[in-house]
Amino acid sequence: MNWLDYTVIVLYLCGLLSFGFLFRNQTSEKDYFLGGRQLGWFPLSLSVMATQLSAISFVSAPAFVGLREGGGLKWLTYELAVPLAMLFVMFVIAPALYRSGHFSIYSFLEDRFGRSTRMLVSVFFQVVRGFATGMMVYAMAIILEAVVGIPYWQSVVVVGVVTLLYSAMGGMKAVVWSDAIQMVLIFGGLIAVAIFALNDVGGVSSFVDQVDRSRLMTIDWNSFGFSSDEFGFFPMLFGGFVLYASYYGCDQSQAQRILAAKDLSAVRRLLLANGLMRFPIVVLYCVVGLIVGVSVVNDPGLMSSIPADRPDFMLPVYILERLPNGVIGLLIVAILSAAMSSVSSAINSLAAVTLDDLQTTGLLKRDEARVVSRARNASIVWGIAILGVSFFGGTIAPTVIEGINKIGSALYGPVLGVFAMAILLPRTNPTAVNIGLISGLAVNLMLWNFAPQIFWMWWNLIGLVVTCGLAISLTIPLGMRESRASLVVVTDGDATDKDRGRMVMILCTAFVVMILTGLAFNMIASASLP
Repeated sequence: MNWLDYTVIVLYLCGLLSFGFLFRNQTSEKDYFLGGRQLGWFPLSLSVMATQLSAISFVSAPAFVGLREGGGLKWLTYELAVPLAMLFVMFVIAPALYRSGHFSIYSFLEDRFGRSTRMLVSVFFQVVRGFATGMMVYAMAIILEAVVGIPYWQSVVVVGVVTLLYSAMGGMKAVVWSDAIQMVLIFGGLIAVAIFALNDVGGVSSFVDQVDRSRLMTIDWNSFGFSSDEFGFFPMLFGGFVLYASYYGCDQSQAQRILAAKDLSAVRRLLLANGLMRFPIVVLYCVVGLIVGVSVVNDPGLMSSIPADRPDFMLPVYILERLPNGVIGLLIVAILSAAMSSVSSAINSLAAVTLDDLQTTGLLKRDEARVVSRARNASIVWGIAILGVSFFGGTIAPTVIEGINKIGSALYGPVLGVFAMAILLPRTNPTAVNIGLISGLAVNLMLWNFAPQIFWMWWNLIGLVVTCGLAISLTIPLGMRESRASLVVVTDGDATDKDRGRMVMILCTAFVVMILTGLAFNMIASASLP
């Protein structure tokens, strides 16, 4: 890296800080946490995708596809359930949460089942999201330190402090619009790497001749995830449906975008856009991984620069060794963008939940005159906490990064079960719901410790079934809740049958296209393998 690269990075960071200054004038919690509910579907959809496609995905997905042993295009099976999950969120979860009027989705659970349920789910979210975000910053920082030479503490300060400043100052509007810009940078960065790498291997025809055909196998019909086998079609589809429905609809960091939309029509459009656009972006990740993988394998000098046990270094090493100055700066900006979009969303959502919890429980008295300053203070506290976790990341086992995905799968099924019952079966006994939630999580943790042969994507479905099954069963002896108007099931009443039919057809078509794409890659791989 030279002065040109550092200039690009500094200009980018200054631009981000300007978002905080531009959107600093908020007068209420609604303004700060929901952008005044004035945001349209397009920036929100980019924000949702940018938050999901973190720095870990930016470096790990290409490495898994192009270099990691046992890897390949099976990564695409993560995406199979997304369109179907978007339909469930669009027509079941989102309308209920949006019409509730809360800026914390966990307040909706208190309306249905009482404070204990709300606090249980809220605390689970805050602990896991805060820890996961801190570890994501840690993972990104050690990659930049090892590959680019940026000292660890500088990477953490750049990502953490700058993100904290514009997030705390500008609130949701700053987060969403910076995410939108960052999504463009991430996409542009991937395109740039693909172009340079393709030229490096001698063009498209040369790449096709050299690519390892075994890495093109995508859909595995024979792995069911019960015998230490992973990435089979059925666990990725059924477990993935629960995971994504819970992540997009029941995780504050994502659902807050739903609450920030200007109307339910914008909500449906942002979910539709996410259901359609995620797959092409992930395909681009994978193609970049295949091309860079060919280039790295063919260059012993480049291959030796990547530690055998750290394939995630593949993309950063390639960027530093093969791309010209200026472009290197742009690609480092893309990696920083992927990290910052996830951190800013986490800070804003954690602050929203914490502030609402403190005010609801009476630990903090509501004061309209101080609401924005309190929101900023909550953001600062969570930003510092996340940075603290990242600095202690080195004392935690290196498998924790992978473990974070497992923690999500242990939680997402039970949490989706609670929200599904709150919307569809609101008279379920609150005590039964709490028992079901804790039991669903406990079962998954036992599977984690005592049944490692069961693929963790199944935990999502298992947790959902245990939570709902136990809660519904216990409601009979414990008694149903009293029927009243506030418990009436909320449906998407402003969407016409034609609108619903069109969106169902579009997303189901997207699902079929994904399956056909995977089968096409399977056929190419099978035709080429001995």
